[in-house]
Amino acid sequence: MVRHTAAMAFKLFSGIRPLTRACALRDTLAGVTLASMNIPQLLGYARIAGMPTVTGLYTGFLPLIAFALFGSSRHLVVAADSATATILADKLSGMAAPGGGAYMLLVGAVTLLTAALLLIARIFRLGFLADFLSRTVLAGFLAGVGVQVGVAMLGDMLGLSVTSSRTVGQIEQVAAHLALTHGQTLAISALVVAAILGFRAYKPAWPVSLVIVIAAIAASDLGNFAGHGIAVIGPIARGLPTLHLPRIGWRELPDLLTIAASCFAVIIAQSAAASRTYAERYGERVDENANLLGLAAANASAALSGTFVVNGSLTQTAMAEQAGARSQFAQIVFAVLIVIVLLFLSRWLQYLPHCVLASIVFTIAVGMVKPGTLHAILRESPGEFALALMTAAAVVAAGVEDGLLLAIALSLFRHVRHSYRPHTMVLTPDAAGRWQPEPTRPGLMTASGLIVYRFGADLFYANDHRFSDEIRQLVDQAPEPVRWIVIDAGAITDIDYSAGRSMCELCADMSARGVGIVIARVSAYLRADMDRHRITSVIGPQNIYSTLHEALDAVHPQTPRPE
Repeated sequence: MVRHTAAMAFKLFSGIRPLTRACALRDTLAGVTLASMNIPQLLGYARIAGMPTVTGLYTGFLPLIAFALFGSSRHLVVAADSATATILADKLSGMAAPGGGAYMLLVGAVTLLTAALLLIARIFRLGFLADFLSRTVLAGFLAGVGVQVGVAMLGDMLGLSVTSSRTVGQIEQVAAHLALTHGQTLAISALVVAAILGFRAYKPAWPVSLVIVIAAIAASDLGNFAGHGIAVIGPIARGLPTLHLPRIGWRELPDLLTIAASCFAVIIAQSAAASRTYAERYGERVDENANLLGLAAANASAALSGTFVVNGSLTQTAMAEQAGARSQFAQIVFAVLIVIVLLFLSRWLQYLPHCVLASIVFTIAVGMVKPGTLHAILRESPGEFALALMTAAAVVAAGVEDGLLLAIALSLFRHVRHSYRPHTMVLTPDAAGRWQPEPTRPGLMTASGLIVYRFGADLFYANDHRFSDEIRQLVDQAPEPVRWIVIDAGAITDIDYSAGRSMCELCADMSARGVGIVIARVSAYLRADMDRHRITSVIGPQNIYSTLHEALDAVHPQTPRPE
């Protein structure tokens, strides 16, 4: 019993441990910097979700602590996010007036249902769903989110009113009202962007964003920015959230469950995308099932504390990484600072200009687009580069929700395409008489009367006809009669029913034409499949060269054997 308890305790705070004194000091500073950038941003997300402004701060309190307690990612920041906030506003605004008591109850219920779905996903260990996001698609997705976030900040940076929630609509509105740009707002935005990007290039460890936020609040208060037409955050309620369970009627449950399912789909994919991106960057491993538990706990605490759905945010995770955070200890510091702000400092936030916040987020968005990574993908695989661009374009044009679904679909398509059209080869002799693999084409032979053919994937219903057709073409268009075909099955581990029927038909066809088939390098799993499908061809030993020698002896015993 004691041993079981210790094992459970070891899994808690796995996104923090091990923690040295030097790491704690580093993450403390990163947490302070992260809070300076993120606190105003959380207020903006509350506005997007149609919730009272202070509830944005609530998402950075208990949910952050809950994820740090149960999650495994050292980098993922779980708090308010634009994607899920937009889903809530779009779906619930027709059921109740945003910001009202009824609306808040509906939001709380959706948040609790989302937590339940995430918990179910953890129970059934659905973390493997994150495996369907390839690195190529993740690079494109991250670039698309960077463009989307950067465009979303242009309105506040220019002092323009932008009402569209879609990137294309935001670009159109900014372009249409560009002549109305507020000069002072633009000047402040340009100064902030130049300062952050400049220090990032030459002094990346300096907490420039923190200094900028403090200076902006002081200047806004003393210089009455609001009186000069520069938009500021405005008054914020004070105090910690009260805990309560959201209650709704049974009639609303089906509609709310549908909305929760949309949030669940975005959370599970976006959180996996963010956690994997930064884990790969630092050579770490992430337990996605533990992250699901952390996300479920974070959303449950959000529902109980009167706020809205939280998500693993790519933007805020990028902020944390650039601030120097390397573990969830930075997020704990962030949560502590949220408490301090709620209790003592909330009145000062009202002076923070929107353009300063937008400019900080804009620089983060710039950093999310990695031209070097995209160029490396283009150099190594133009086809995969096209998939990355398609993902980025989908995020920009259709939004994060649809972009994520497309990212998963493209990753699956890429896998299926490789399985549908795998590499196939024929061993052919070179000038020195040694066998070398060559891409399959009609007319190739390994030796007189012999063809050695390799198929580079499992056989299933989508590719079995290609397998059979290529072998028939090799036999039909061979420069001389073929007596033996050796199939190198080293890459084949499974044969489904359709492929089994096709292989039996192929063996019968070749036998009728006087051509023997030998299947070499057959694993135990493949042998069981062949027995089940009653494939009666000769099955060769593990060593393909022994099989080749046997086939050569059967064709013409005196032929020299290549090494």
